[in-house]
Amino acid sequence: MDDGTMKRGEAIVVQPDQMPSYWQPVPANGYSEIHITPEQTGTPTLSMGIQAIAPGCYIREHWHDRNEEVLHFLQGEGTAYVDGVPYPIKAGTTIYVGPWRKHKFVNEGKVDLKMLWVLTPPGLENFFAGIGRPRTPGQPAPEPFARPDNVAEIERRTVFAGLDGAASKQLRDIPIKR
Repeated sequence: MDDGTMKRGEAIVVQPDQMPSYWQPVPANGYSEIHITPEQTGTPTLSMGIQAIAPGCYIREHWHDRNEEVLHFLQGEGTAYVDGVPYPIKAGTTIYVGPWRKHKFVNEGKVDLKMLWVLTPPGLENFFAGIGRPRTPGQPAPEPFARPDNVAEIERRTVFAGLDGAASKQLRDIPIKR
């Protein structure tokens, strides 16, 4: 019951034609859709979206220095590598990775490997916008294209502080919980 002291949070509904979407460069190819951002919710706690990895492509091994990520796979099949350990992916697979956990996803199927991602704190939405090209749903995929020349700078200012290798010495040796 609200006695006037409770602060209500935002409530938003995002329809399929209302979110920004970006084609992604090699090696993932595919696309990303940005569904929830701090700008929409008014809070700096999380972002959420969809990423589709084209058949035969992958998301390279990476880690986040401060972010927690939940990934739920909606379509396709492949392999997830978490700290180098392979795990099969199929529709319905859910993966959680905390800070400093290396992870990579390979699409080994014949259709897009599609996943829903939630990241806290946010930033992945800015990375996708920074490296991608605007996409209109339903349009054919462009020819594979390279990452922008300033990709390392985009990584550092979004959520990939460790990709340039400087932070790799700080990776912690924490066992994976199964």
